[in-house]
Amino acid sequence: MLSETSRPVVQATLPVVGGNITEIAGRFYAHMFGEHPELLDGLFNRGNQADGAQQQALAGSVAAFASFLLDHPGQMPEALLSRISHKHVSLGLAPGQYHIVHDHLMWAIGDVLGDAVTPEVAAAWDEVYWLMANALVNLERGLYSARGVTAGTVWREWEVAEKTTETDDVVTFTMRRIDDRLVKTSLPGQYVTVQAPMPDGVRQPRQYSLTAADDGWHRQFSVKRVTGGGKPDGEVSNLLHDAVQVGDRLTMSLPYGDVVLDDSGRPVVFASAGIGITPMAGMLSHLVNAGSALPIQMLHADASEATFALRGQVAADVQALPDASLHVWYEDGQPGSVPVDSSHAGFMDLGDVDLPEGAMYYLCGPMPFLKAVRGALIERGTPARDIQYEVFGPDLWQADFQ
Repeated sequence: MLSETSRPVVQATLPVVGGNITEIAGRFYAHMFGEHPELLDGLFNRGNQADGAQQQALAGSVAAFASFLLDHPGQMPEALLSRISHKHVSLGLAPGQYHIVHDHLMWAIGDVLGDAVTPEVAAAWDEVYWLMANALVNLERGLYSARGVTAGTVWREWEVAEKTTETDDVVTFTMRRIDDRLVKTSLPGQYVTVQAPMPDGVRQPRQYSLTAADDGWHRQFSVKRVTGGGKPDGEVSNLLHDAVQVGDRLTMSLPYGDVVLDDSGRPVVFASAGIGITPMAGMLSHLVNAGSALPIQMLHADASEATFALRGQVAADVQALPDASLHVWYEDGQPGSVPVDSSHAGFMDLGDVDLPEGAMYYLCGPMPFLKAVRGALIERGTPARDIQYEVFGPDLWQADFQ
């Protein structure tokens, strides 16, 4: 918890720090990469740097952490820390790198706020930083230990066994182990980080949800080609689509991720849109492998059946489960040929289906979709604790931490 010395200082300065935190984060990253360009090789996603997403995520998490310390003395924002720590270990972040971040973040706070950063203010925000950093280091140490690895050994090479075209802009990679080292299977809903060597020699990391239950010898993930939308084309997704073929090798991390299936035995509802189907497909696959008899509803929205990635796998898995149903919403209004329990035109409307009582909900898709579906569930009386959501890229929403 915050010391009694730092608490009033953080409380008094949080509005000005929070009001400038996006600029602070931008200065921080520019300064840190100027001193440590090696961090852009394999650790930081330069696409998120280019569009400002990483800066916004850092700003939001620091402000949320400080606010939580003030509002909940003696507690820690476990959901926030868990999400961040899983991202960090999937990238192989080492404890010593927190010292680098500290030095440049404190420099940025001083650079932006100037004389307002008195020694007392600097000491208080230094305490906030190390409370957060030490909590993350401890969580990450446990996550590494549970997999029997250290920060430097989360990576290994896998071979592309199959490359399958799902839609015009989505391909699925089935990866095969090439060594005999022990590999623990993934939990349903987790992701891996792929380190792709770019033409300029820099390795770029990207996280991809595992789309099928793995056996320790094979892992499957799907990649949507990123183009347009007001952002630069995705350098990694395009490389994977165009250049990586069967027989090639990719460097992948061990599986991590905190949005995983609850094992309480309650009904399950998956709600996804577009490429947000990927973690849902992985969880459905795990349920099939486990012979689950749980009541399960799979709700999916897409532009059309033709853009519904993994639709064959998802439909087959739903049919293989004894108490599961598949409901789709297509913007083009055409029903399609994949067997479903109900098909609707337009955007997803939870009023179109009867949702089970006491269910756990798992959401994934674009931010407007997540906000709409989560909001509708909250309005129906679903407790926020029963709704988990996955965001691809930095979590700029942080709905679980508000």
